[in-house]
Amino acid sequence: MQSIRNRLILRDNSSKYRARIDIVLILLVYAMTIFGVFAVSVASFNINSNPEADIFNQIVGSHYGLRQAIFMLISPIVLGFIVAIPYDYIRNNVMIIYFLSIGLLLVALLGEAVAGINAFISIFWGLTIQPAEFAKIAIIVLLASQLENLNDPFKTVKSSIKFLITVGAPALITIMQGEMGSAIVMAAIVLVMLFVAGMPWKRFLLLIAFAGMAMVGIVLFWSLFNPESYRLQRIIALVNPDAASEAAKYQVNNSMIAVGTGGLKGIGPFKEGSIAQLDYVPKDWTDFIFSTIGEAFGFVGCVAVIVLYILIIFRLMYLARTSLNRFSELVIIGIMTLILVHVFLNIGMTIGLVPVVGIPLPFLSYGGSNLFTNMIGIGLVLNVTKNRKLSKTKYDSSYIEKHL
Repeated sequence: MQSIRNRLILRDNSSKYRARIDIVLILLVYAMTIFGVFAVSVASFNINSNPEADIFNQIVGSHYGLRQAIFMLISPIVLGFIVAIPYDYIRNNVMIIYFLSIGLLLVALLGEAVAGINAFISIFWGLTIQPAEFAKIAIIVLLASQLENLNDPFKTVKSSIKFLITVGAPALITIMQGEMGSAIVMAAIVLVMLFVAGMPWKRFLLLIAFAGMAMVGIVLFWSLFNPESYRLQRIIALVNPDAASEAAKYQVNNSMIAVGTGGLKGIGPFKEGSIAQLDYVPKDWTDFIFSTIGEAFGFVGCVAVIVLYILIIFRLMYLARTSLNRFSELVIIGIMTLILVHVFLNIGMTIGLVPVVGIPLPFLSYGGSNLFTNMIGIGLVLNVTKNRKLSKTKYDSSYIEKHL
């Protein structure tokens, strides 16, 4: 053990493993966030807007663009607050975070429906919060804590039941709210974190099969009791467009037209007569922001956004690889999975590759809950990298030997 400790001291003194705030990650995230304010302003450009106004006035004159700019200006406070929380406090109070998220989910479920789903809590000035977004963070820190010293929570019947109830409760409440997309993201986070933690292959594959059957069962349940369900219609629109209703296909079809209209370099932002201006893609400043990016900035703009996401994901993978304990590694992997699955599902539904599941694009889509959740996630990552001090880290010798 002493030799391991000596090797850790050498490793901790290396610049790669030194405790620090990761400036590269901050720059990548805020490059995307600043562009997000611009993209939201382009998406909410309408027939009453002045196409000759400069960028600043376009943002200020856009209801959603201005709000997103305000959210962005507030976000460093959120980020700084999470970074400032003592690392051990987060680590030792994961259950408080978890039950707080469950409470918020229940408040939303029992509250007034917004846009046909009980997934939002109204606060003030017409603003709402979406507890399911924050519940994803709670699941990540809880799982990181549980898997820190246990790579397989399914070794006994008791531990299996406890684990399934713990991770299943927020997902079930989210499904009851009408937020199937968020439940899928939660399931993906759990599966990836279990895989990274070293869960045995046989149990891991069985868990994937169980999760898949559960999702199919929920869809069949909906189709049995409500064959006209918009969720079912969205799936039909993907697998058999001719059998789906026009309403179910409208948003995706126009989204693909918008992306195709952009061509190689796009038609440019704030253009009169554009699909964004005429609002042919409903709510294109939220979940369908990528269609606006495709129309305004073309294939080049879409690739640039995807490349920036890839850089963020790779940076998170690097930080996970250079973490000094399992809890830190799993927290970063969980945040990475959260962002990656959101990007995959959002862009996929925008170009017709996956059903519409109501998932926002991280750092780009309009919404305080979306932006602040992602900033909380990034704040957790920065908190981990800031606290890579030998004296404050509990080491697992098997983990260390694996990574040294």
